This record gives sequence, structure tokens and C-alpha cells, in this order.
Amino acid sequence: MARLVIAVGAALLLASPAQASDKGWGTAGDIGRNALVVTSLGLPTVQGDWQGTKEAAFSLGASYAVTFGLKQLVHEERPDESDDKSFPSGHTSSSFAAAATLHKRYGWEVGLPAHVVAAFVGVARVKADKHFVHDVIAGAAIGEASGWLLTSRKNDKVQWLPWGDAHGGGVAVVERF
Repeated sequence: MARLVIAVGAALLLASPAQASDKGWGTAGDIGRNALVVTSLGLPTVQGDWQGTKEAAFSLGASYAVTFGLKQLVHEERPDESDDKSFPSGHTSSSFAAAATLHKRYGWEVGLPAHVVAAFVGVARVKADKHFVHDVIAGAAIGEASGWLLTSRKNDKVQWLPWGDAHGGGVAVVERF
């Protein structure tokens, strides 16, 4: 499955021409987001990992709820002036929620290519003139937080937890033998 995710990510990156139209970038971003959401829900379902399916759904749902709530509170006009729902990027938040869920549940072999696709979605939203860079960064943070906080590891022999305080940060790693 990791090879499939890598292949999809590479295809998305290689298929987007340097001078794509706004519509082309929008379509590419839609495809990337949809692929990540389907993979985050489909991979655990196909494997019979119902806990993983439930956690992916919760992660995506939480990301959507926070993003939708912020869009109702913050009325920022989109760069293309189509409406005032620019902040934060929903495509990016759902993409990063899916990528973070895949990463935490199945490891970096699946998570790294998923994060590459999620980053591509964020770039595509800016290139499509639908979001400003700060909209995409906020969406990525929302999605990453919901995916990371609402997902457990499938194999809990090795766990790592990022931490930070006013004086620094790091990663704590624990391995069970």
C-alpha cells in the first residue's frame, strides 16, 4: 500500500505543469485531497482495522468542524474575491488530517508520501487563487493536530511524542521489548 501512496504522490507532483491555469491547480488540489481522504478511510477498512477507520473518521470530522467554525467566525475574502470563506483552507486541513492519521496509524512509510500529497494540495490551493499562504498554514496545523491527537498507533511497540515548552522542544521515543 505504501508503494501505491508513493506512486499517487509522485504522479500528482509530476502531472502538474509549471504554468497550469487556476482551474487546473484547483482540479489537482481536489484530486489530491480526495485521494488522501479515501486512502485514510479505505486503507484501514480494507485491512479490517475498524479502530483505524473510526479514528480516521473522527480526525477528519474534527478537522472539518474546527475549519467550518473558523470560516464562520473569520470572514476573510478569498484572493479570487469569490466569497469571504478563505480562512482557513478546508482542502488543506482535511488533507493534513488524513495524512497525519495515516502517518500515526501506519508509520512513516505511508505517512511521508501522504504528507507530500497534502503539501501539494496546500500549494495547489494558493496557485488556484483560492487561499492565501496563511490560510493554508492554518489549515495544515488544524489537520495535523486533529490527525495526530485523535489517532492511535496500530503497532504500539515504538511510540514517539513531540513536546515543547518556552525553552525548547524535542521528541520523546519509547520502545517496548
